[in-house]
Amino acid sequence: MRNRLYRADCKVIAEQLKREGVQADLIYLDPPFNSNRTYSMIFNNRGITAQQKAYHDMWDFTDRTQQLVMDFRNELHNWDLPDAFKSFMRAWLNVLESGSSDDRRLLNYLMYMTQRLVRLRDILKPTGSIYFHCDPTASHYIKVILDGVFDRDNFRNELIWKRTSAHSGARRYGPVHDTILFYSKSNQYVWHRILQEYDPQYVERFYRYRDDDGRRYRVGDLTGAGTREGDSGQPWRGIDPTDVGRHWAVPRSFPDSDTMPAGVTAGLEHLDAIGRIHWPSRGRGVPAFKRYLDDMDGMPAQDIIMDIQPAYGSERMGYATQKPLALLERIIAASSNPGDVVLDPFCGCGTTVEAAERLGRNWIGIDISGDAVDEIQDRMARLGVYDDQHYDLLEGTPDTVAEYKRLNPFEKQDWLIRKLDGLPNPKRSGDLGIDGDLTFHAGGQDAESDRWGKLVFSVKTGKQRKPEHVRELIGTMKAQDAMIGVLILDADPTPGMEQAARQAGRLEYQSRPDLPPKTYERVQLITAYEIIDGAKIDRPPSMQDVRRYREAQMKMRI
Repeated sequence: MRNRLYRADCKVIAEQLKREGVQADLIYLDPPFNSNRTYSMIFNNRGITAQQKAYHDMWDFTDRTQQLVMDFRNELHNWDLPDAFKSFMRAWLNVLESGSSDDRRLLNYLMYMTQRLVRLRDILKPTGSIYFHCDPTASHYIKVILDGVFDRDNFRNELIWKRTSAHSGARRYGPVHDTILFYSKSNQYVWHRILQEYDPQYVERFYRYRDDDGRRYRVGDLTGAGTREGDSGQPWRGIDPTDVGRHWAVPRSFPDSDTMPAGVTAGLEHLDAIGRIHWPSRGRGVPAFKRYLDDMDGMPAQDIIMDIQPAYGSERMGYATQKPLALLERIIAASSNPGDVVLDPFCGCGTTVEAAERLGRNWIGIDISGDAVDEIQDRMARLGVYDDQHYDLLEGTPDTVAEYKRLNPFEKQDWLIRKLDGLPNPKRSGDLGIDGDLTFHAGGQDAESDRWGKLVFSVKTGKQRKPEHVRELIGTMKAQDAMIGVLILDADPTPGMEQAARQAGRLEYQSRPDLPPKTYERVQLITAYEIIDGAKIDRPPSMQDVRRYREAQMKMRI
């Protein structure tokens, strides 16, 4: 399978993959948490510094959400889920819908995640696993949903990742960890034991003995519980294990154990001859077996992860919720095989994608943010992995007018704006007339002199097309200090709308003093069908365009 990078909502792509028969061996997801924050991606690359919104973690409960609750109830009825879980979810819906604003916001988040988890389950192989990365504010709610969707018998671990060494907490303990919930699809799943280095304190505590040559070791039993009648119950070197209700148990698994002779007494003599027996001082006590530190492969990875630090230094990409490469490499190595398909439905800046590529796995990355997908393209290019050559860069939906018509109005709105490189506004009410925006270069030759302008989108789906819509957009532009406005329509604009747009005038843009200026219409009209056919708006270069251009110039100079 060719690797794929989608710019789309994972809900839509999961349905598409199911229709294609594509299945994943491992799913890792790190969705935006329900924490009422706006996640940001900060670019600070070769002199360009700006802040672009990448995820809007705002789960406001609006009039539109009332319809979403009704739709969710219908979906819940049809899903292949345990009846007891469905009943629980219905009760949960009733309680949260009638609760406080925070309760209703939580309800929005839980519906959002459940709709996607059910679809992700449908494309996970029977031998596959899923890891859900969340913070403690939502992990207990998410676990209930995962129990219902994947079966609580398939719960494997709650992993605790200590993501920072210190954090101030006002009137509480400092929050320093994230939670990762690990489920399998069935009881037959891929698992590879992961070994890590021993903690220095553990070594000092348990491997406290040293041979004359300095080799560290800990001691282990040479006896087992219970008495025996045979050779293992006989005295050796004057020590009778049966005196304390035990018998000799000769270790047979250690380096060079293939030279061990048969028989208990002969085995003990051999161990003593090769220096594998620890004798207590002053001749007291029972001898023990030496387990050398340098013989050990490492300690099996535990469910509290303290040996992986947050992304830092050259690995940092300025992404607010970026996870370290080592964390994803551990998860992928433990729960997949080379050549397996790893899917990340909220792939952000692409850590999962890079880890999968490095470990020889196939991958599918999905993110609704255009900026995030651009960053992943750049990240993979630094590995020598390019779209078209090594993976497919795809828009999730729609490919045809018929598919476009199947979308609801808000899905249409978001897709159209993303297709024009804009960022959709997550607010469905109280959006001040702005359905999306885009930051573009308004002049300047370098980071110190750069000026940035704002472009706002307004989307009118259906049969709406009146000159008043253009005038409303112009009013929004003035209120938001936007230099360009774009009105997207489902039908061709009327002559009156075109005339109102022309009256808004043109914007002059000069990228450099030595180049002639260019002009752009301040109000532009474009239809959904033109966008489906590949049409673009006429505008100055975006923040991403400028960054890419300057990176290319830097490479040419090098």
